[in-house]
Amino acid sequence: MTDLTPEFPPKDTPDDVPHDVPHVVPDCVPDYDIAICGAGPAGMALAALLVKRGVAAGRIALIDARTLQQAGNDPRSLALSYGSRQILDDIGCWPLGHSAATAINEIHVSRRGQFGRSMITSDEHKVPALGYVTRYGALVAELGGACERLGIAALRPALVTALRETEHHVALDLAEETAAVPSQSRTITAAIVVQAEGGLFGEQSVKSMLRDYGQTAVIAQVRASRPIAHRAYERFTDEGPLALLPQEDEYALVWCATAHTAEALMALDDSQFLQRLGQAFGSRLGTFTHTSRRAAFPLGLNAGAQGTARIAAIGNAAQTLHPVAGQGLNLGLRDATVLARLLAQGANPLNLAQFHGQREKDRNTTVHLTDAMATLFANQSPLQAVLGASLAAIDLVSPARGVLAELMMYGRR
Repeated sequence: MTDLTPEFPPKDTPDDVPHDVPHVVPDCVPDYDIAICGAGPAGMALAALLVKRGVAAGRIALIDARTLQQAGNDPRSLALSYGSRQILDDIGCWPLGHSAATAINEIHVSRRGQFGRSMITSDEHKVPALGYVTRYGALVAELGGACERLGIAALRPALVTALRETEHHVALDLAEETAAVPSQSRTITAAIVVQAEGGLFGEQSVKSMLRDYGQTAVIAQVRASRPIAHRAYERFTDEGPLALLPQEDEYALVWCATAHTAEALMALDDSQFLQRLGQAFGSRLGTFTHTSRRAAFPLGLNAGAQGTARIAAIGNAAQTLHPVAGQGLNLGLRDATVLARLLAQGANPLNLAQFHGQREKDRNTTVHLTDAMATLFANQSPLQAVLGASLAAIDLVSPARGVLAELMMYGRR
């Protein structure tokens, strides 16, 4: 790393300079005001929001290990709340180009084997939709285009291998690849570093494992014989929630079960898998007729980002939530919105400290809500009858539905 700090006092200090006068050492001017590690949805949204709020595009470093084309090929499904749509609209990323974003106008919540259900609708809350379902690749492609139009240059593919925080800046060691040079290393400095869409590095991790759910999520795209347009389902089973999100003419399936059950589900052929899905979900959508290739990943709760004077975490770098209610990305976009507003006032530790305080309530509420939904409903205790009845009560009490809908759409404000 090149030392940007001049040597004081100079070796050739004249003799006529009084030695009792303190020498003023100017602050190092970093290469960038803000370096964003991770050009996923939260990271790119933050970069775009910063420019929209007055930060010069050339003072932002957007760093990612993947090219935009590689990220754009990611087929995973994402759930966006109506509040997230408003954030994307603010930076010119809505609608999502020519890619479909399927609206969710109704959310049907039920408990398998128990009386009681709740229905939340967009009409009741006077919004165009409660949320939307799109693909990761479509979203990052749109955000990448917005960043380019705003003049934000991305450093990619580049891997951040180390961080070193000083009083005046943070140094980031990068391992980069270019067409001319297969692999090269360099160091940049930034006044503030934001971790987005990934973790921190080595011993500087801001995550602390709070819970291992003992569940594995099986994900796929499935079709049903009697689909209901724009209605999403959250069905709680003894082993975990089962979500079906409308996406074009299919459903994005997130089926959470014990690791043993998930392994068995992955081993079934397509017809057997669809039959098991029908048994777990019921006949509300008729029969399931098609499934894509399946994937599975274990579930745990990582949260508790502390940050430092010059380093903050947003999105998955700050918290990785259970997929129940689909709140992970939406929480990350709300992180980006608040952080952009504060750093636009000055990329300094004082404004960063305000960010940590202002995001605490929303983060804690969302973490605890999704954690409770993932654990309280996922067992066979006598409490399940009470929880089933609570769903019926929520459906009967409009203010209760309103509170739940507000949290899902906007978080805790």
